[in-house]
Amino acid sequence: MKVHSALGAGCLESTYSACLFHQLSVDGLHFEHQVRLPVVYQGVPLDTGYRIDFLVENCVIVELKAVETLLPLHTAQMITYLKLSGRQVGLLINFNVPHLRQGIKRVVNSTPKVPVNKQDFTSASSASSVVDILEGSRDT
Repeated sequence: MKVHSALGAGCLESTYSACLFHQLSVDGLHFEHQVRLPVVYQGVPLDTGYRIDFLVENCVIVELKAVETLLPLHTAQMITYLKLSGRQVGLLINFNVPHLRQGIKRVVNSTPKVPVNKQDFTSASSASSVVDILEGSRDT
């Protein structure tokens, strides 16, 4: 909310991402940014280029958009990220709206699974390496 209040609609997704990165840091939340997400095919993890924008508090995937409207494709992308990561909840946040509450969509995965192993699921950003990706999900 703070990022959207400060910038409003009309910026690039990368601008919102940089500002949200800063805001999450200031707010003291644990998060990973640009988390690599492999596809496991026939037992082999393959880096197919998927990246989660933010993994917050080791449980919520946050995917940022700056588009005219959220499409079913965006929801499908989030469901894929949830399934591949073994997480249950994701937020699609479209910043290109007059009021941010109009741009937030909660997506739930009813069949979570745990990623194959820790080295298969890593952050591309070392600036916020405060979350141990798998430890929390295996304890629940």
